[in-house]
Amino acid sequence: MVTATTPAVARPDGQQRTARRIPIFVAALLCLLAALWGGLLLLGLPLPTLASSTASDHGPLITLGFLGTVISLERAVALGRSWGFLAPAVSGAGGLALLVGQPLAGRLLLCLASVLLCMIYLVVHRIQPAFHLRVMALGALCWYVATVLWLAGWTVPRMVPWLAGFLVLTILGERLELARVGMLRPSAVRQLAAAGALFLVGLLVATVFPETSTGTRLAGAGMLALALWGAAHDVARRTVRVPGVTRFMAVCLLAGYVWLAVGGTIWLVAGDLGSSLAVYDSGLHAVFLGFVMSMIFGHAPVIVPAVLRVRLPFHPSFYAHVVLLHTALAARLVGGDALGSNPWWTGGGIATEVAVVLFLVASATAVVRARRTGRTA
Repeated sequence: MVTATTPAVARPDGQQRTARRIPIFVAALLCLLAALWGGLLLLGLPLPTLASSTASDHGPLITLGFLGTVISLERAVALGRSWGFLAPAVSGAGGLALLVGQPLAGRLLLCLASVLLCMIYLVVHRIQPAFHLRVMALGALCWYVATVLWLAGWTVPRMVPWLAGFLVLTILGERLELARVGMLRPSAVRQLAAAGALFLVGLLVATVFPETSTGTRLAGAGMLALALWGAAHDVARRTVRVPGVTRFMAVCLLAGYVWLAVGGTIWLVAGDLGSSLAVYDSGLHAVFLGFVMSMIFGHAPVIVPAVLRVRLPFHPSFYAHVVLLHTALAARLVGGDALGSNPWWTGGGIATEVAVVLFLVASATAVVRARRTGRTA
């Protein structure tokens, strides 16, 4: 498994393996940048359209093209077998296919990538059975269901709850892995299983009976329960007292749980995410930006060195993009969605994208600085 103790320095024979990961990571970054550009178009900015899919496939590009590729790459590194890298390679290719105007090929490739990721979890689970692997495998299964519905003609807003299922369950599984699930009491594991089951049942009911609000409400209740469970049992509750990168990670994780609770509450109360643009916007971005992006910011100092074999030393300036993300998202949801202020909605949306770009810049700067320091030493 890729953990915080995974060495970040490549062995001589590992340089070629690392080089093979770079094109996959570049494909993921292209999907992210295209999704961000599409997000600006959706916010109404007068920008040129680089590709027809950047706005219409904004959600799938960032969820599957970027995050799906990065998560699959991380799992492939953990597996340590060459065939495992097919999953991120196919996922990255699927995202790029969307960008070049091949929607059917893109959806098929993204669906195939989810199957390959499920195979990775199956193989690893046979080697070393663990509860966190089953949780993440359910997340990969949500990815598969989402792409099957997409291929069947469902619109992105209709299948987006399954994309949320992919990321929520995958991230919680990652937290279990890094926090050593064996340290949890059996009652805590049962509570997590019950919350996850409620979430999945809600997704199923929403799919089979889309005319009712029961499924969305159940899924929202499940998300709220998962957020409360994470806030109560994640080691971040204790590590937030430790200065440096440990506190930074804990702050990101705890803030993410708050946004997951907000998103779950919106789903639970609203019932129908399509009842209004404000409900849809706040219900989705509380989860995908508030929860998911905050978790990505927090895990980057661990995941980037393990996957790309480069040092990513913590710097206090990392807090800048974290604070900007949460402040801007609050402005968008409260001022824009709740109070109906278009300037707050647009400005908050732009600022959240700036926060993501700052995260990329800060990470790249830290890597370059670390390399220069290493060569000097």
